[in-house]
Amino acid sequence: MNLEEYFARTGYKGSTEKQDLATLTEIFQHHIRAVPFENLSIHCGEKITLELEQVYHKIVRRRRGGWCMENNQLLGWVLKGLGYDTSFLGAHVFNPQQNAYATLMTHLLVKVVIDGKAYVVDGGFGVSYQMWQPMELVSGKEQPQAPGVFRLTETSGVWYLEKMRRKQCVPNQSFSNCDLLERKECRKVYMFSLEPRTVEDFRFQCTYLQSSPDSLFTKKSICTLQTADGFRALIGWTLTETTYNYKENMDLVEFVTLEDEEVEKTLKEKFNITLERKLVPINVKGPYTI
Repeated sequence: MNLEEYFARTGYKGSTEKQDLATLTEIFQHHIRAVPFENLSIHCGEKITLELEQVYHKIVRRRRGGWCMENNQLLGWVLKGLGYDTSFLGAHVFNPQQNAYATLMTHLLVKVVIDGKAYVVDGGFGVSYQMWQPMELVSGKEQPQAPGVFRLTETSGVWYLEKMRRKQCVPNQSFSNCDLLERKECRKVYMFSLEPRTVEDFRFQCTYLQSSPDSLFTKKSICTLQTADGFRALIGWTLTETTYNYKENMDLVEFVTLEDEEVEKTLKEKFNITLERKLVPINVKGPYTI
């Protein structure tokens, strides 16, 4: 495991001398545009592990992606190796169908402190809720980014992340009622505390999420990747390409349904992923929106 090989994977060629916000932002953006948020291992007979060396091998050498426990663990290792003051936090993800936060702490994210200021760095959420810049850990401040306006609020030691989205233009009207489309303009994303966590705190969740029939991740095969001006996502057989347009307050959302034989080719061309085992796509209706 070495940082040079990781940077070759993400394409980052900038300086690593300064532990400042600008450098952190650049490294972070290269990660989310090179490493997909994906759970394809579950649907092609592979086990997802939390061992850092195996996460590194999967993402850096096999050029795969991963979910939050993989992406953010690797990102945390990179930042710590560069000298950043980092720690892990644990979050409870909001379920819009139940209008409640999950009881299980399933989301791992990174906290980074620079010159006394704390930031949330999360490279493992995907789709339109993927932040593009580290978020300053300050309550009530609107933080506009290309994907939309993010905001953190704090109540009695509990922090809440929400996002305000723009209007959506869907040219293919047959998808205008697609259950993947987010309807609300303001959406709760997750809640967390500042209690430091370790990877060990996520062992049970890692097993549960990839094995339980109640888990979102067993019900949907997901691969999403941020682009220079939006993101693309393959959920089951549905390919979505979203282009952010903050100037006109209208994002373009394009849908297409793939045939079975097109899935593998699309993963290679759109996400730069080549699977070693056969993928069995799945998309059971449930609480997952873009």
